[in-house]
Amino acid sequence: MSAPSPSSASGVYEVEASDVIKLILQFCKENHLLHTLQTLQTEAQVAMNTVDSMENFLADITQGRWDTVLPQVAGLQLPQEKLSAVYEQVCLELIEMRENDLAREMLRTTEPLQVLKIQEPDRYFRLETFLNRNIHDAHELYTYGINKERKRQEIADSLAAEVSVVPPSRLLSLLQQALKYQQLQGTLPKDRRYDLFRGGARTRSKDEMEKPPKKQMGQIKFGSKTHPECARFSPDGQHLVTGSLDGFVEVWDPDTCRLRKELPYQAREELMMHDTAVLSLTFSRDGEMLATGDTEGVVKIWKISSGKCLRKLDPAHAKGITSLAFSRDSLQLATASFDGTARLHGIKAGRVLKEFRGHTSFVNCVCFTQDGSRVLTGSSDGTVKVWDARTSDCLHTFRPAMEKVTEMEAMVHTVLPLPGPTDLFFVANRTATAYVTTAQGQVVKSMSSGKKVGGDITAAALSPKGTYAYCAGEDGVVYAFHLGRGDLESFVKVGEKEVIGVAHHPHRNVVVTFGDEGVLKVWKA
Repeated sequence: MSAPSPSSASGVYEVEASDVIKLILQFCKENHLLHTLQTLQTEAQVAMNTVDSMENFLADITQGRWDTVLPQVAGLQLPQEKLSAVYEQVCLELIEMRENDLAREMLRTTEPLQVLKIQEPDRYFRLETFLNRNIHDAHELYTYGINKERKRQEIADSLAAEVSVVPPSRLLSLLQQALKYQQLQGTLPKDRRYDLFRGGARTRSKDEMEKPPKKQMGQIKFGSKTHPECARFSPDGQHLVTGSLDGFVEVWDPDTCRLRKELPYQAREELMMHDTAVLSLTFSRDGEMLATGDTEGVVKIWKISSGKCLRKLDPAHAKGITSLAFSRDSLQLATASFDGTARLHGIKAGRVLKEFRGHTSFVNCVCFTQDGSRVLTGSSDGTVKVWDARTSDCLHTFRPAMEKVTEMEAMVHTVLPLPGPTDLFFVANRTATAYVTTAQGQVVKSMSSGKKVGGDITAAALSPKGTYAYCAGEDGVVYAFHLGRGDLESFVKVGEKEVIGVAHHPHRNVVVTFGDEGVLKVWKA
């Protein structure tokens, strides 16, 4: 939607023509009208530039899975410089692997590299030079001292600005909901640009540099007899979902701190809910599914766009669900529980596939490694266990390094994989110190609030790129640690009581904190 005009006051909303074309293109694609799609895209000079999963797309680039990336890139409308950079990187990596025939064929037959030959002949003939060498130093392949992994990350960051993820069947959804109905219900934003293609206000651009949030930008107040027990942002950053003591699961706009009434079920006040308190929740990678767990050991899997319960695991455990994590392909769900076990469930079948048994107390957190081959759990028995996801064998058990003998049994409440290709993990327990460790338990870095009394960490979250760890303390303070240096960069007082949880926005410098005071607070840099 264009900037608000005088007609906005009379209830007329203008829609960008390109958004309409994108809706039609999506409809054509979903209904296999490929010739129509190609013709419209060519004539209108408009492309959808969407991928099924932003996280998977960027991970494929950073991991060098070019056989998956190139077909997706071929369907995108990218600036020539960025397109050439992708093909140049693939060519260099083929040369590094001594796949010279494939590299030569790509160099001489693909359109982006032929354009590079005309526009930047020096870059093109540099590739030719490497091809004609029998032996070469891999360090020479990547210019200006940048290694292969760094170059992949630069390409991923560059393409992230060009593509987006949108829900399926947007055209039909909008027709069914009817904009006029939404306007009468007060659900259309009157003071912001409206994005018809994504079905909401246009998202803000991603923050290029990660910075610790310091200022409160809003808050959500809950009832006098309830408070949020868990909260998580959706992968696209559009939604903030909370699970509460009263069993309600609510979807909020993180910018306005209001319920998202454009979701029809919330507009009808038919909220997602459990019979008992909701202790944990998590999103699938594509943001389509939401899993929630309650104090009775029941897990529900929801379709976030419709509020429909797709699967109910009743019970998933004998006691309350403390943590949830989807597998990379979203076909499996890992759960942790007060019953001292973690389990792996098949979502389609709705049954337990694996059980991870070995902790002697509550299992407070569960996560997958980046490649999905292992599962990590943290427990109130003070240990972290690493499990084989396929066999359920325990591969390693370790305790975070302790400063005092009395800290040996400090409960581990957070275990998170660090973003990127590293096999490192962030571990926090009920002490004033948090750690970056290997999967074998070797401490790479440690960071402390410096408080001898009252500074124990109660919850933690990582920034999207892994620059910062945000550790909430029992003193109502959130400490921002720089993971690269291992030091305390800043801190902010977020409340007078102990913080229950903290969550970070997927691509903005925004953090939410919450506790039993009944208020969720939103903080920005």
